[in-house]
Amino acid sequence: MRQLGGQGRSASATARSRRPLCLAWHDEHVPHFDLCIIGSGSANNIPGRRLAGQKIAIVEAGTFGGICLNVGCIPSKMYVYPADLARTPDRAAGLGVDLELHRARWLDIRDRIFGRIDANSASGEKFRAEDSTITLFRETAHFVGPLRLDTGSQGVITADRFVVGAGSRAVIPNIEGLAEVGYHTSDTIMRVDRLPESMIILGGGYVAAEFAHVFSAFGSRVTMINRSPALLRKEDHEISARFTELFSERVSVLLDTTIRRVEQLANDRVRVVITSGDTESTVEGGLLLVATGRVPNGDTLNLAAAGVEVDDDGFIVVDDHQRTTAEGIFALGDVSSHAMLKHVANAEARVVKYNLLNPTAMIASDRRFIPHAVFSEPQVAAVGLTEDQAQEHNVPYRVGRAEYGDTAYGWAMEDATHFVKVLGDPVTDQLLGGHIIGPQASSLIQPLIQAMTFETPARNVARDQYWIHPAMAEVVENALLDLRD
Repeated sequence: MRQLGGQGRSASATARSRRPLCLAWHDEHVPHFDLCIIGSGSANNIPGRRLAGQKIAIVEAGTFGGICLNVGCIPSKMYVYPADLARTPDRAAGLGVDLELHRARWLDIRDRIFGRIDANSASGEKFRAEDSTITLFRETAHFVGPLRLDTGSQGVITADRFVVGAGSRAVIPNIEGLAEVGYHTSDTIMRVDRLPESMIILGGGYVAAEFAHVFSAFGSRVTMINRSPALLRKEDHEISARFTELFSERVSVLLDTTIRRVEQLANDRVRVVITSGDTESTVEGGLLLVATGRVPNGDTLNLAAAGVEVDDDGFIVVDDHQRTTAEGIFALGDVSSHAMLKHVANAEARVVKYNLLNPTAMIASDRRFIPHAVFSEPQVAAVGLTEDQAQEHNVPYRVGRAEYGDTAYGWAMEDATHFVKVLGDPVTDQLLGGHIIGPQASSLIQPLIQAMTFETPARNVARDQYWIHPAMAEVVENALLDLRD
């Protein structure tokens, strides 16, 4: 978080910061609140001791706790961990250890995960419901005017200030026959009653890659259908190419492929008709997962009635302080952030909470170096510019690389496929980007995020601290040193 200032402020946002807050017009027959929060994900972190005494409404039509807790980051990674364990025999054999995977007990895995997730969701809702200063509205809502919200059967409410954290939903592409067949999205795939013998995944992004890893590790025959020429195509081109190469060794990957139609077969099986070049063919599977991206839920809220603008992609427009174009309305998370990442939503919630409490001395969200990770096999993590982006924007750069296998720990693993790639400014030695593919990439990326955030030159990061030998993190040290060689 940064104090005021920031990047990308529009003239309208600057003008708005000089205007006094416009509070909701009160109607004695309409329930009125000091604050109304739409969504129970990261926005649910805002109520607390510092807002004690305020009358707060929380509006949530879906499962309490939001996307990450119920259908996203947390349960999916709780599947990834046992999937990683299931892959252990493949890696151990080359090291002289013979292991055998007997089976993955799908129902035991599923019930362990959601036994915790569902209990957490229920307890979170109960905690809010028992708070005398909070009123829960458990229906779909939409704006009917400035600072006025229709909550469904409980009618219209008003509030002095709103926080919109309504999240996102899975994209359902316009494919012939898809609406007539039984398919899953990331919202439903983790709760299926059995491990399918075979499955088809539409998409080649991080959601597709993570679930392809999970199901293939547990024993399903997985086919991925991707219209692009590579998986994880938004990553640095070398990372994307290496991931596609390695992943294709375990999963059937169909690239540059167009889906023509989907057909329902007997016994709940699905057929997908595809074309690659001039060739038409079919793929059949016992389960179909649609993993072709997500869209923000702002279109469900009738935002125009409240004076809230959205961009061409449907995301709510916010300034550096997370304020929308409507007085008194903030937004955060997937509904307004193109990053669509939980750690971003959490950071934005902290900014919004501070700004609600300090309207005359607001702080700004720091959107400079937003990292991400793909929890597949192998893991991928990145922050900052890719090499293609640096070239596109004419940013001078130097590349540093290090192979896992050139470190002592890499020797121990007999690793010959994974690497770290960093981009640095050739004059200032500031890091411009970091990209990792390999074991624990999601953790190894953190020193690079820290260096970029605090503007520490790459050589200082490498040389002005101890790097434990022979730990895996030495591969990051070596990549940083390679920038200057």
